[in-house]
Amino acid sequence: MRQVHVVGAGLAGLSAAVALTGAGVPVTLHDSNPAAGGRCRSYFDRELGCRLDNGNHLVLSGNRDTFAFLDIIGATATMTGPDAPEFPFMDLATNERWTVRPNAGRVPWWVLVPGRNVPGARLGHFWAATRLSRRGPDATVQDSLPPGELYRRLLEPLAIAALNTPPATASARLMGAVMDESLSAGGAACRPMVPRDGLSESFVDPALAWLTAHGATVRLGHRVMALSQSGGRVTALDGMAVGLDEAVVLATPAPVAAALLPGLVVPDAFEAILNVHFRVTAPEAAAGFIGVLGGTAEWIFIKPGVVSTTISAGNDRTDLTGDALAQQVWSDVHRVLHLDGPMPPYRIVREKRATFAATPAQDRRRPPARTPLLNLVLAGDWTATGLPATIEGAIRSGKSAAAILCHSS
Repeated sequence: MRQVHVVGAGLAGLSAAVALTGAGVPVTLHDSNPAAGGRCRSYFDRELGCRLDNGNHLVLSGNRDTFAFLDIIGATATMTGPDAPEFPFMDLATNERWTVRPNAGRVPWWVLVPGRNVPGARLGHFWAATRLSRRGPDATVQDSLPPGELYRRLLEPLAIAALNTPPATASARLMGAVMDESLSAGGAACRPMVPRDGLSESFVDPALAWLTAHGATVRLGHRVMALSQSGGRVTALDGMAVGLDEAVVLATPAPVAAALLPGLVVPDAFEAILNVHFRVTAPEAAAGFIGVLGGTAEWIFIKPGVVSTTISAGNDRTDLTGDALAQQVWSDVHRVLHLDGPMPPYRIVREKRATFAATPAQDRRRPPARTPLLNLVLAGDWTATGLPATIEGAIRSGKSAAAILCHSS
């Protein structure tokens, strides 16, 4: 194959470009933005006077394709986290704190051990969670799991974070796929990891440097406006000919892909994520984050000079004024982290269409990587990866798209 054009330099596009370049295929990477990374990047916030991630992302040691990607681009050492799996929580309604510490093996004896489990958790409820991937195609998370402390204090917040969708409507099968590769696989797959410095420093900048060093062409700030096709093939991008021995990976967001490919069925319902970043220094925490129940903030991440919070499945909160939202979240932060004083300077990042709604109906709208066009494949966390819209899903989709082209050449 003479060349592959990868359209979109988010994690899916970067993953596809790295896999293709590693296989010896010449690649040109296109993106409309002046910076790569899509929803997974860092930037300098002039008002706060510091560098921020545009969202908070946590990966697990069991995310095999994520760490394979980081290993290729030489960025594995940029990730940090506790030496063993641990997930700290606080319930603001009761002031209780606990830390979930799964054991390394697959037999979940941690559920029976005080100090490692969720207070009040029952082993039988955990076994029900390990069978989510075998539920029917229309089953939801809430209807598939027995109520109880394990659900309320662990599985529900994990489901909201992983699927970015309320459990009442979220797909049980997609949550099951997450469980199969994390808690069901044992604690060895559950060690939480975050970028030591920032999302761009771990996932984006090393990938771009690796691609450039290995001969790929990177064209940022260049929007592909039109995709021409004839004879069952892509023939041009914005009038630039795509030869018979060339191919295209379309790794744009779902709405952009649908606009470029009329008739393509993609997810069309989305959920918001709200992140509130405070310019304040907090004591370091072993895990680097804490889950919050009973408040506005759902996850609090402690970073150097910044405390960042995440609210997932936030469609019902996107219209709150900045001050009102920040005050609510700061009330949670100062209680959880024991921070005194007035609310510090903040930045709110609202992603109104952060991910597709991970419902059974929307999951059925996710297209496969292969398309009817012989030289076009799709990549993105919105394609049919079997996972929800996560970093692992995005990177896996790019790797799969590259494999299809390599095997068909």
